[in-house]
Amino acid sequence: MRTVKNINDNWKFTKENADVSKAICCEAEHINLPHTWNNIDGQDGGNDYYRGRCFYFKDLDIPNLFEGQEVYLEFHGVNSSADVYLNGQHLARHDGGYSTFRVNITNAINKENNLAVAVDNSPNRMVYPQKADFTFYGGIYRDVNMIIVEKNHFCLNYYGSPSIKITPEMRGNSAIVRFEAWATGGEAVRFTIPGVSEVYAPVTDGKAEATTEISNVHLWDGLNDPHLYTATAELLQECKTVDKIQTKFGCRSFDFDKDKGFILNGKPYPLRGVSRHQDFKDVGNAITKEMQDNDMDIMLDIGANTIRLAHYQHDQYFYDLCDEKGMIIWAEIPYITEHLPEANENTVSQLTELIVQNYNHPSIVSWGLSNEITAVGGDREEIYEQHRILNDLAHKLDATRPTCMAHVFMLDIDSKLVMLPDIASYNLYYGWYLGELKDNDEFFDTFRAKYPDAIMGLSEYGADASPKLHTPKPEKGDYTEEYQAVYHEHMAKMIDERPYLWATHVWNMFDFAADGRDEGGERGLNQKGLVSFDRKLRKDAFYVYKAYWSKEPFVHISGRRYVDRTEDVTQIKVYSNCDTVSLYVDGKLFGEQKGDKVFTFDVPISSTHAIEARSGELTDSIQIKKVAEQNPSYVLPQADIVNWFDKDLEARDGYLSIKNTMGEISEVPEGAELIEKLMSAARAKRGDVAQGITMNEAMIRAINATPLEKMLKQIGDSLEKEFIGDIVRELYKIKK
Repeated sequence: MRTVKNINDNWKFTKENADVSKAICCEAEHINLPHTWNNIDGQDGGNDYYRGRCFYFKDLDIPNLFEGQEVYLEFHGVNSSADVYLNGQHLARHDGGYSTFRVNITNAINKENNLAVAVDNSPNRMVYPQKADFTFYGGIYRDVNMIIVEKNHFCLNYYGSPSIKITPEMRGNSAIVRFEAWATGGEAVRFTIPGVSEVYAPVTDGKAEATTEISNVHLWDGLNDPHLYTATAELLQECKTVDKIQTKFGCRSFDFDKDKGFILNGKPYPLRGVSRHQDFKDVGNAITKEMQDNDMDIMLDIGANTIRLAHYQHDQYFYDLCDEKGMIIWAEIPYITEHLPEANENTVSQLTELIVQNYNHPSIVSWGLSNEITAVGGDREEIYEQHRILNDLAHKLDATRPTCMAHVFMLDIDSKLVMLPDIASYNLYYGWYLGELKDNDEFFDTFRAKYPDAIMGLSEYGADASPKLHTPKPEKGDYTEEYQAVYHEHMAKMIDERPYLWATHVWNMFDFAADGRDEGGERGLNQKGLVSFDRKLRKDAFYVYKAYWSKEPFVHISGRRYVDRTEDVTQIKVYSNCDTVSLYVDGKLFGEQKGDKVFTFDVPISSTHAIEARSGELTDSIQIKKVAEQNPSYVLPQADIVNWFDKDLEARDGYLSIKNTMGEISEVPEGAELIEKLMSAARAKRGDVAQGITMNEAMIRAINATPLEKMLKQIGDSLEKEFIGDIVRELYKIKK
């Protein structure tokens, strides 16, 4: 019988980039796994962020083996390329930082055994991801196990798969369950669902197959009832069990309707949820199981019923959690941002590993082929061809689930890439990076009118917010907690009015590390999360979605971190899924409202005030204070970039100014030249991603409707002040 032993403890680590014999002799740090060397430098955006080759070492204690036994090492996640050595002998290489792989070390075992793993997250063009808005942490950041098996055993060398595949097919109140198992040796396999059935199948050419029926099947029904069955496979030799494995599975049916969206077990089940990255403040991606449990608890608390596990394969432990809790999952590979012809084979291997390792999870309903892959270099035939290959591969490996893609918002809706997968989604950021919030509505209405039978979703949308920054007049691009809340109020309502969207995923559930960022008052951090990087703080926007999704009654007063207020009359906003909310100021009833999700009260203030919201026995309270001058900590130091360049200029009747929209300015030839000069400079500063952008009609409309003042607020901090000043001074000389 097999034995599985975790070997996370007592490793040595060195950043010495040498050959294995020299690295063994280097001074090393004693560590336990999981581990990443980028847990600090990968989130501070500094120049010390190290992407390179490092070594892990361990003296491997291997018990005495019986004749024919074999020993494997099982790595659950090593980013991004790994070379495995035992006693100086190179045994295997694995390219891909997010999936399980195993190495047979049997023939290299000595009396004393030294294991060395070279781990490399250096920039290259062979292994995805290479260009994306998140940190590529290096390290052995998930569990490592030693597996000892008999000569006859279930396979351990097929793309890290569990070697057992369960396919339930619903037929009325019953499920026909197909078992498949792969074995090295053995005569037969006994498949068992405890308390349900037991069937036998011979091993033929390394594979055993059988079917059974579950009558009056207990459905896996999402959050309502995530019931799981357990299947056990025993490998038999001379009627004795020589190996045993098991997996959980769920019986459910699902479909996608052009009008009703996602259908689970024959009933509409709108998928409304969030996206998740797997890192944590000061820990990086070497997260614990307790941290993963906490992530799940937070997502359940907001009321989400779906998670997009971006932008790579996540830990098996988390997929298991999703099965157990009833979350519906979009799973994807890190084929992202830029198509690398040299890495075509890597997309194939990573998609294969994703599917064969995760086939049995009932929570997964779609396989993601790529994310924003046309962002750099645009929409090209070679990209379409590679996706065709991946699409066919996914269907070959799994005929039960559809393929999908997350399209960058600049991809034209008429591109043949949009409809290549079975279902599709768009990443839209109107109201944040460009355009206005209403442009999101118009995008989907336009798409729906043109392609009424398409299955379409919203795979990303969001706005950055620092909980330190506040304003009574939130505007796009100000990074305040208030604007993020306004943004999501609009988006939640927009989504609620479009039930045909098969799934929507907020970007993101949690703030996450992005080494290339330096904005919103934080280096190396994407602040679009509804929850802070350390999971300690829930931003106000969190409660917008809790009001829409959660069945647990609550009231929440927004603006609790916006204490010092200069306005004479301040807006107090309450989020709740209750029908009626009462507001009390300094203990006295100020007002009562019947409403839906968002309740607003205009409250005069003159000193320090206690604000309380009530609905029945539910309460929430904050304290605010009237001050004479704005609290400087609420404003980004560079926020005045919007106005400094025109403070000595006065708009004249009949002439252009920064208050005019980009479209209005471009209607005048001299104005169009200035706009092109400005945008060219911005593209040059922002590098490859901006250079690859192709404008679609929706983007052009959004940009043309944007006042130059707002555009400068978004791009101005990347340009020289003198350059912007020259542009604006020339603008004020141009007649309309």
